[in-house]
Amino acid sequence: MTARLVDIHNHLLPGIDDGAAELADALALARAAVDNGITHCVCTPHMQPGKFDNDRASISAAFHPLKAALTEHSIPLHIAMAAEVRFGLEVMQQVTNNEIPFLGQWQGKPVLLLELPHNEVPFAADKLTEWLLKQGVVPMIAHPERNRGVQQSPRKLAPFINQGCLFQVTAGSVTGYFGKPSQQLAEQLLKEGIVTVLASDAHNLQYRPPMLKQGRLAAEAIVGEVAAMQLTSINPWLITESLFAESPITPSHNQGEGLNTNSPSPYQGEGRGGVLPVAEDNNRAP
Repeated sequence: MTARLVDIHNHLLPGIDDGAAELADALALARAAVDNGITHCVCTPHMQPGKFDNDRASISAAFHPLKAALTEHSIPLHIAMAAEVRFGLEVMQQVTNNEIPFLGQWQGKPVLLLELPHNEVPFAADKLTEWLLKQGVVPMIAHPERNRGVQQSPRKLAPFINQGCLFQVTAGSVTGYFGKPSQQLAEQLLKEGIVTVLASDAHNLQYRPPMLKQGRLAAEAIVGEVAAMQLTSINPWLITESLFAESPITPSHNQGEGLNTNSPSPYQGEGRGGVLPVAEDNNRAP
């Protein structure tokens, strides 16, 4: 069974956050992603007012030159753009003003990749996610297993789980790259069926390289091959498919049961579609 990996969280775009510093770094990171088995990448730079003051315009300005450079250098990586949005009241204004490039769609609704502060789950944070859901926006909580507050009390994820939020775990957490607490919580979340997607959250080659393949293999040992492939190929493609209209994935076999058969899937071979049940638990830093 083979799969083309779809990475929905990384910091590939050059010069606009703490990821790739310049175009050469972004191209090197892109080559590493391809070597890691990744065929499709959604670039998700930080949107964090006062630190990374990005919006749809600044992200687009960094995205298009990189896309052209990938073609020029014959790097076989399809890219799209979205954002990792930091938790804060500003999110309400950003959504209202259409400043956020969404991660894709889930069940016909736009998905927003939402990052909580690394040390805590803010008081009444679920009020913001509740507001987003009322606006028809589905929050995907980024790397909850690396959040120190969640590590200390995984129950803090319960409100988000009960609301129907999605959850993205970092592939490196599953391998142990981010330490034992993150690894243990990632494993717990996987076993409980809470995780929607694994993603690389790659920033650079030295300290934060793409590790999606390693994460998939580690997840296989916990939840099995089919579920691991669902987390790294099927679910991320179902969410981000609309962003890659110009570069669809062409599978070599029929899609598994439950997939939208009008849309190509990165999953090759037999299996089941849909997402794993969204449920509960833990995480750490960017």
